[in-house]
Amino acid sequence: MKREIILKHEFVEFIPDKLEDGIVYVSIPYATVAHECCCGCGMEVVTPLSPTDWKLIFDGESISLDPSIGNWSFDCKSHYWIRRDRVRWAEPWLREKVEAARAHERIVREQPPQEAPEDQAIRVRGANLERRFWRRIRKWRWWLGR
Repeated sequence: MKREIILKHEFVEFIPDKLEDGIVYVSIPYATVAHECCCGCGMEVVTPLSPTDWKLIFDGESISLDPSIGNWSFDCKSHYWIRRDRVRWAEPWLREKVEAARAHERIVREQPPQEAPEDQAIRVRGANLERRFWRRIRKWRWWLGR
């Protein structure tokens, strides 16, 4: 079992050139999170934030990243979660599982983004409100004799 690691997070505009061990840097303007690998190997881990990459959760006190971080291209092959500023170690993956996950990620990235049902409802509701607004304007123009 690996040791428990408690991280600190820092919101920055730009990711610094030299990362400090134990600090997770979060750049909201560039939708990027970076930190040194939690195993201690010193490699820089960059996790882009997007619907098909990682998601950042900030609860006002701590951060979490989803999904897990698998450093398969590093010599260390470390695998962990960042949950509420703590490292939760995960089981290492076999090469076949890593390759299957990468193939799945490629397929997901190639698909056009799907609009969430609630976004569709908001768009339809907004269009209905806009039509009603212009209908009222036309009625008032008739009333005013224009």
